[in-house]
Parts: sequence; C-alpha cells; structure tokens
Amino acid sequence: MDILNELIMQAIASPWLYPVLFAVTIIDGFFPPIPSETVLVAAAAVTASTGEGNLLLLGAVAAIGAAIGDNIAFLIGRWLGTTRFAWMRRPRVAAAFAHAQCALDRRSATLILGARYIPVGRVAVNMTAGALDFPWRRFLPLSLIAGVSWSMFSLAIGLLAGAWIKDQPLLSAGLGIAIALVVGFVIDRIAAARRRRVPTPQLAG
Repeated sequence: MDILNELIMQAIASPWLYPVLFAVTIIDGFFPPIPSETVLVAAAAVTASTGEGNLLLLGAVAAIGAAIGDNIAFLIGRWLGTTRFAWMRRPRVAAAFAHAQCALDRRSATLILGARYIPVGRVAVNMTAGALDFPWRRFLPLSLIAGVSWSMFSLAIGLLAGAWIKDQPLLSAGLGIAIALVVGFVIDRIAAARRRRVPTPQLAG
C-alpha cells in the first residue's frame, strides 16, 4: 500500500500529469471509452488528500480539453452530415434526426450542457449538432460553459473524497472514482428515462 501511495504521489507531482489529462479530455470528447472523468476525479482526490498538485490548473486543463474534444465531435458530425450513408436515409433514422433537430432548436443549451455529463451522450449530441448544421457560433460558447461546469463538478467529487480520506492517495482516488461512477450511473438512468417519455416522431409514408 505504501509503495502504491508513493507512486501516486509521484504521478501527481509529475509535470506530465497535465499534458496527459489534456490529451485524455480531448480524446474523450469524441471517443467515449477514454475515461477522462476517472483521471480528473482521481487527480483531484489525491491533490486534496495530500496537498500536492495544483487544483486550479487541473480544472483549467480539463475544461479546455473537454471543450476542444466536444468541438472535434461537432466537426466530425458536420463532415459526416445526415445523408452521407444509406442507413442515415432510412425513415426511422431520418425521423430521429428530425427529432434531434427540433430538440436543438427548442432547448439547445439544456441538451448540450446536460449531455457533457454522459460519456456516450455528449458524443452523440455534439456530432448530431454538427451534422444538423447547428450554428458553430452558438455551439462554441455552450461547449466552453459545458467544459467548465463538468470540470468543476468532477473536481468537487475529487475534493469531497480527498477531504474524507487524508494522506491516503490510493484510497481517496478509489473513493472519488466510485462516487463519480455512481453519479454518472444516476445521470445516465435519468437521461434514459427522459428519452423513453419523449415520443419519436414518425415520417409520413
């Protein structure tokens, strides 16, 4: 345990932590299997537990990386469009795009900001926004706000875990990750329940 704690301390103190966190948060914006939340929460928990590291820099790096990743997803969607492939032109898929377009028109801020907290959801929403020609001048500030709010939320989870377990970076990181997973699961279930309550429009013919 002491050896693992020492390794974690060295990782937090390393200047490589910030470039790695930056890269992870960017990639996670368009490739959900990369666990950016886990890295940020664990780093924040260890920083709070030991007093090593820079929380402000952690938050800023994560927020900027998240916004860049979200905008990459948006550009991928813009490049793909909604009719490039045959499956996109099927009635049900076209109806889903129409529903997404309506949702973006009516509540774009809620949709984009809320999706940032759902790993797969944020990629889907941001790519769809790009594919449906949602104005980038509106998407960019929303993605920046989403990145900052998500970063602050993840830091808060890490700080909470680090405050509970002092001078035990391994345990505080594990607790922070566990809290983040539970919160993520709850958010995902709520989002799924809301999607089931909203009827999908059907195309005539």
